[in-house]
Amino acid sequence: MKKHILLYFLLFFCFPIYSQKDSSDAIAKEQAYLTEIIMFEKSIPYQKGNVKLSEKLELNIPSGYKFIPKKESGTILFKYWNNPERDNILGMLVQEKFQFLNSDDWAFVLSEEADGYVKDSDADKIDYDDMLKELQDSEKEENEQRVKEGFGEIHTIGWASKPFYDGKSKILHWAKELKFGNDSLENTLNYDVRVLGRQGLLSMNAVATIGALDSVKKHIPAIIKMANFTKGNTYADFDSKTDNIAAYTIGGLVAGKLLAKAGLFALLLKNIKLIILGALALFSAFKNRIFGLFRKKEEVKTIENVSPNDEVNE
Repeated sequence: MKKHILLYFLLFFCFPIYSQKDSSDAIAKEQAYLTEIIMFEKSIPYQKGNVKLSEKLELNIPSGYKFIPKKESGTILFKYWNNPERDNILGMLVQEKFQFLNSDDWAFVLSEEADGYVKDSDADKIDYDDMLKELQDSEKEENEQRVKEGFGEIHTIGWASKPFYDGKSKILHWAKELKFGNDSLENTLNYDVRVLGRQGLLSMNAVATIGALDSVKKHIPAIIKMANFTKGNTYADFDSKTDNIAAYTIGGLVAGKLLAKAGLFALLLKNIKLIILGALALFSAFKNRIFGLFRKKEEVKTIENVSPNDEVNE
């Protein structure tokens, strides 16, 4: 077995032995935290097939994907990924191969917005290049508010995928490349999908690093087909005599509260910011530290046991 496989085995299955040999409180805390996360991942009750999200929404999950229920999704988002808490989370949609400890995987966070029927008459009139500039110009004020609330700054680098609205299916999707604070790690991908319904919408937000953009885009056609509003709750079921109309349109969904200046209002910028970056940095630091310590021990053992004529297989 190659060295990296052995180290992986040791890292995930030999914590008790290693802890007894190391008196460092910091290392012990790191090991306990990683053990907690491993046990949590094993306990996730993934769901497949038909999943009822609410009275108005359901998912039909095909082979190759699975669903993380609301409770476990909340633990991931709020406890481990340090997002602001919110109560409209429905769960997370992931690939069959998804593992919480694998930072290369992506996940779509599902939530319901019951702000009313979203008119789409402006869909073909929006200049998204101008909107991007407005988003970037507004960052200072918004970041000051985030810092006051105890969260890091967010900087919009640009569109990772320009907004696209399918008027037939009533589905809008777009992606931004984001940078959190002054962190030098890989930028974050914020891929948004909105499925419009009679009295609101289903929000699907991808959590990933920017390197996962091609993978996420590849799965978008399948993902947008999974979500359905139940009979009587679809966009076509709208009744102008009884139903509320949202205070924002398609442009407001993409721009958030920015378009309040134009008489539109949206609450999307108060939504959770899908922050995987903090978890990435934490896991990276843990792995580097622990792997480094194992390497030092291996090097000492190698010097003691390998003769000058022996070959070492990497």
